[in-house]
Amino acid sequence: MIQLLIVDDEAHVVDRLHATIDWASIGIEQVFKAYSGKEALELLEQFSIDIVLTDIQMPGISGLQLIAEINRRWQKTKCILLSGYSDFNYAKEAILQGTEDYLLKPVTEPDLLAAVGRVMEKLQSEWQEVFSKQRLSYTVKENLPLLRGNLLSDLLQGRKLTEQSLRDKMQMLELPDFHEHPCVLMMIRLESDFLEYDMSRLSLMEYAISNMVEELFAEKFDSWHTKDAHDYLIFVMKKKPLAEDQEDSSWLERTASVLQSAVKNYLKGKISILLSSWGQFPSEVTSLYNASLNAFRKQIGSEHELLMRLGDESVQPELSALQRLYEPPTLNHLLEAARWEDTEDKLTLIFDEMEAKFSESQEHLLEVYFSVASAFAYIAHKNGRPLHQLIGGDYDRMTEGIPFRTVNQLRDWTIRSLHRMREDMDQERKDSRVTLINDIRSFIDQHLANDVSLQSIADHVFLHPVYVSKIYKLETGDNLSDYVNRVRMDRAAYLLKNGHDKIYEIATQLGYQRPHSFNHAFKKHYGMTPQEYRDQYS
Repeated sequence: MIQLLIVDDEAHVVDRLHATIDWASIGIEQVFKAYSGKEALELLEQFSIDIVLTDIQMPGISGLQLIAEINRRWQKTKCILLSGYSDFNYAKEAILQGTEDYLLKPVTEPDLLAAVGRVMEKLQSEWQEVFSKQRLSYTVKENLPLLRGNLLSDLLQGRKLTEQSLRDKMQMLELPDFHEHPCVLMMIRLESDFLEYDMSRLSLMEYAISNMVEELFAEKFDSWHTKDAHDYLIFVMKKKPLAEDQEDSSWLERTASVLQSAVKNYLKGKISILLSSWGQFPSEVTSLYNASLNAFRKQIGSEHELLMRLGDESVQPELSALQRLYEPPTLNHLLEAARWEDTEDKLTLIFDEMEAKFSESQEHLLEVYFSVASAFAYIAHKNGRPLHQLIGGDYDRMTEGIPFRTVNQLRDWTIRSLHRMREDMDQERKDSRVTLINDIRSFIDQHLANDVSLQSIADHVFLHPVYVSKIYKLETGDNLSDYVNRVRMDRAAYLLKNGHDKIYEIATQLGYQRPHSFNHAFKKHYGMTPQEYRDQYS
């Protein structure tokens, strides 16, 4: 959305350019007005202005001073000077200040739109450069560790990616080829003195340990690591193509033991390490991770400085817990974001898994029921509504205990309740927006003779101007400025046909500071001057 700011100390010039130029024809969706350099700076601090059209000679802050300040604080904002002074010195100074164009008053609508259009093209070109492949590639390289860690965290949590999508992401992040290779997870927990460190120092220690792993294991293994939600360092490792196959397990354990000693001797802290059994990447990564977490919890527990290796018999391809229920994004996150279709898709996956693996398990049925009911209650209460008002009679099923004996019964109840919640919240949002639109229109009708700028309207409804503008456009299909202009013209036509006020008096009643601006706007709207319109109906 391109936003334009018009700045001039002559209010009639600002009002005329705002009301009579067909800005929408070139893609300008919002036009702001300022009657001084000071007011312009205040608007620039509030809104993301793309183009500023400013007079050169203004009391207080001049146009050239305004442009200099814009160039200093908002480098992406483009400026066009509009002035009645044809002295070349002004144009030369404007060029030195970084002005995109210099137009002389009176400027015609085609010339003005052409100049703004050229600036818009330049803006688009600059943003395309920002998003160019070279710039994106540079940005990715700068953030490689974080992006790599996030991708591995998603895989550990069970996020499903197509094979090609995962390959493309890993290639972009310059990771080794793990696909269809046996891999092992190494889980490291920082203990003892590390627990007393502040976040900055702890991050430094984690970085040092990651470098130690790379140094010690690089002889035989490629590695890729992240930090999980439990603050464990997780490394997924695979053998390098030329590494010898003999004694891989014993080599891993010996090297892990060396890592423990190095951390203790050189970083003055203790760590516990758990090595998983072998599994296939990426299909068994989540199972390896969950098995490692389970073993860490049960067999290492609160003991410190232990080293453990899981045997192949410890790996269970499918754990007893429902994977789809807990893999990201969770039901709570989807409902918070009002992603209703995605929520229903996730529920479908959960119930499909239930039917395929646990159709006879009452415990898993309870597990899903409690999770779904908790998510529904959470989002209802977060929106300030009691759940029973959202799902109606289906709430009674909850108060009766667990009334579901089959997966299909629970599925039907869940999807039906989800649809009722969505319908209720959509209607509530729609009602609140209708009330907002009515309030905006009432304010405009009552204050046409005064200030009906976007800022004054936003202040009246206690909302941000950008939000007001967007909501009005979404709900009505009109720009708010077009509605204000239409109301003014309708009121003008009525007063001209049915009243006896002079034309300059009507202009004042409609908020125009000069009759000339009113005449210009009226003729653009009706194709004739106010006097011609009055004569036609007299």
